[in-house]
Amino acid sequence: MSQHAAASPASAGSRLIVRTTAVDETEPLIPRTDPRNPLVWLRRGEGVVGLGEVLRIETSGEHRIEDAAAAWTSIAAAADLDDRVGLPGTGLVAFGAFAFAAHSAATSVLIVPELVLGRRDGRSWITRIALADSAEGQALADATAGEETAALLPTPAPKRQVPRVAFAPGSMSPEGYEASVAEAVRRIDAGELEKVVLARQLVGALDEDAGLRATINRLAEDYPDTWVFAVDGLIGASPETLVRVDHGTVSARVLAGTAPRGAGEASDRDHAAQLAASEKNLAEHALAVASAVQRLAPHTRRLDTSPEPFTLQLPNLWHLATDLKGTLGDGSNSLDLVRAVHPTAAVAGTPRSVALDVLAELEGFDRGRYAGPVGWVDGAGDGEWAIALRCAQVDGDGTVTAYAGCGIVHDSVPAEELAETEMKFRPIVEAFGG
Repeated sequence: MSQHAAASPASAGSRLIVRTTAVDETEPLIPRTDPRNPLVWLRRGEGVVGLGEVLRIETSGEHRIEDAAAAWTSIAAAADLDDRVGLPGTGLVAFGAFAFAAHSAATSVLIVPELVLGRRDGRSWITRIALADSAEGQALADATAGEETAALLPTPAPKRQVPRVAFAPGSMSPEGYEASVAEAVRRIDAGELEKVVLARQLVGALDEDAGLRATINRLAEDYPDTWVFAVDGLIGASPETLVRVDHGTVSARVLAGTAPRGAGEASDRDHAAQLAASEKNLAEHALAVASAVQRLAPHTRRLDTSPEPFTLQLPNLWHLATDLKGTLGDGSNSLDLVRAVHPTAAVAGTPRSVALDVLAELEGFDRGRYAGPVGWVDGAGDGEWAIALRCAQVDGDGTVTAYAGCGIVHDSVPAEELAETEMKFRPIVEAFGG
């Protein structure tokens, strides 16, 4: 059952005052974030981080994305906005993370911070956000543009060692995962479905005194070409763009098909070439691309895709990738498109409804926000959203649950799929000192 969007009691029905001004520099961004509740969205050192929390929208159930979008549209329409920079990520911004499944016990959130620090295209800015009926909001509304902005820039924290987390298998053993893969292949061969994505968990414990900045910084340093994110305890480094909307243009990156990196340069080239020629991986990738095109096309006047899949190099593996780019044709915003495309075949399967039932049965656990949309949205509805991959959820009690999954098709080999999950766990395990 859907639960309507709910803003935090202090902010329900309140108007927001938003002021964005340019500053000379905001680097380093990650060391300026809150160690316990970091809000981060970065790639190649550019993006936004948030501090504090002015407003939180929480939703759940089948209509969690639509409910959040409706609440956000209302809040944004009422905001008093002065944006002196005008780049993606300036003005009113909310960081978001949505549960993968309608039946998930995990809450979906949009969080509006008190302070946003950003950097893009060599320009830096600070955005201050406050409730209009608060003392801070009244002072912000009365302030001269840029007044005391530099003084608000938090001091970077000193560099710390990454917190060490010892991970162990979660609800499913490695042998159990192989058995689930074999059962999925049996169902595919029986004609029940074409593809299903099966995930597994690793679970560990984080010391209560440990912050997350060092972990996020390790991800950003080791995987600079991914979306490095932190929202409400969900942290990770995703290579897959679910959807990006910027002034009427839409883009996405579809990933499906994986191979390990080689031990040397020649071996590495061979691995990439074998991936690009693999019938199994090309078939899996084609299903994911077709799914994305089918979901996005109705919202666009034009939608182009890469002519052929290309091999995307990450530090720990190769992916088959296809980029999509188009022009919106129906006034949709980024949250509308998130709702339209989630969950993609790359994280669910084909046909989608059948695959969702099969993965829920064979995985045997609640994915929470793993493989759900994570990113940010601005007051105009533009934003950047990734699929929450190579990630872990850090709960209030210090429990850290990491996730990794593989696309299973008719010629998948259980032992090979298990090995692929180990490769995909590497970024988050190593970021926690493993």
